Amino acid sequence: MFEHKTISLSDQVFERLEDEILWGNYQRGDTLTEMKLVADLGVSRTPIRDALHRLEQERLIEITPRGILVLGITKKDLADIYAIRIRVEGLAAREAAKYITEQQLNELKETLDLQEFYVGKQNPDSIKGMDSQFHRQIYQFSGSNILYDTLIPLHKKIQRYRRAAVSVSERAKESLTEHRAIYEALSRHDPADADRLMIEHVRKARDYTLEQEDRL
Repeated sequence: MFEHKTISLSDQVFERLEDEILWGNYQRGDTLTEMKLVADLGVSRTPIRDALHRLEQERLIEITPRGILVLGITKKDLADIYAIRIRVEGLAAREAAKYITEQQLNELKETLDLQEFYVGKQNPDSIKGMDSQFHRQIYQFSGSNILYDTLIPLHKKIQRYRRAAVSVSERAKESLTEHRAIYEALSRHDPADADRLMIEHVRKARDYTLEQEDRL
């Protein structure tokens, strides 16, 4: 069930359960038990209990006398995550525009070219992968570990909704166009424009996602 990785079994169980919740396989309102998770995952109770403690800290579950209540991501959570992203990702793009190197611009261009390829193939999983990589690279190229550590977990929490968005061909094309505009601002080393374009991009993503949320 689980690979022999350098990370602990508890970490692997945590990542597995986190994914199950974030992708909606365990849905909000579901009640789980340790015994069910032992059977589902094929591991002992100890790593499951460790993982559950972390998931409760992440507010993805609530441990109650009746069992483990799945909280997941609510519409309010989505709105809050996007509110933070709008403010913070603009800053990340602004900082990246100041410090980005030619090598980093080349890496970003490769990501955009792959995103365009997958948009043409209408491959949602690969589009989402390239979308995530584009944003992750900008966080890295900002030169700020704090910005990176703030934004990566937020991006992960809404991966299900981002995949649903890029499954719609028109939105996938729009997102690619927005990414290319951000890239151009970065290549000009224009912090103000990179900030503005990133904010516009995340706002459009927010509006589309919140409109579609009830369908998921």
